[in-house]
Amino acid sequence: MIEETLLEAEEKMEKAVGVAKEDFAAVRTGRPGPATFNKITAEYYGAQTPINQLASFSVPEPRMVVVSPFDKSSMSAIERAIRESDLGVNPVNDGNIIRVVFPDLSEERRKEYVKVVRTKAEDGKVSIRNVRRRAKELIDKAVKDGEIGEDEGHRGQTELDEITHKYSAEIDELLKAKEAELLEV
Repeated sequence: MIEETLLEAEEKMEKAVGVAKEDFAAVRTGRPGPATFNKITAEYYGAQTPINQLASFSVPEPRMVVVSPFDKSSMSAIERAIRESDLGVNPVNDGNIIRVVFPDLSEERRKEYVKVVRTKAEDGKVSIRNVRRRAKELIDKAVKDGEIGEDEGHRGQTELDEITHKYSAEIDELLKAKEAELLEV
């Protein structure tokens, strides 16, 4: 009973860390990459489709990303989606590919991104704490119902706290690395 609860909690915490990693990758640093476009969607045959499913991306220069649509008819929709996104760039369409040149990040913009990343990290930690709370409630209920002993319940909660601390620390490490990446000039 406790092992199942802890295993389930650990899986959900791993997913929370994975979501935080994806969110961090989507925040642009000085070096744009394909992950910068992960959250952008374009209208394609009447459905909102992630543009990373509509095109391939390459980075020929440090501040430029070349977007090559698989279907040329989707080019204007991809261009519009990039222009309207929160990236703050103006894509250039030459009929075959879309060039996206990223300006250097100003100090002010970097600090804004740090705030965004901290918010995303806190969201991840809140998610981990919610998983911990649910698992703790299940363990407490099992002790109360007499399914497991108090000692076993206490041991389970101690393990749960260790797992929670491990994944919270992982998010802290990701945050620290992303902040350093954002603030390096």
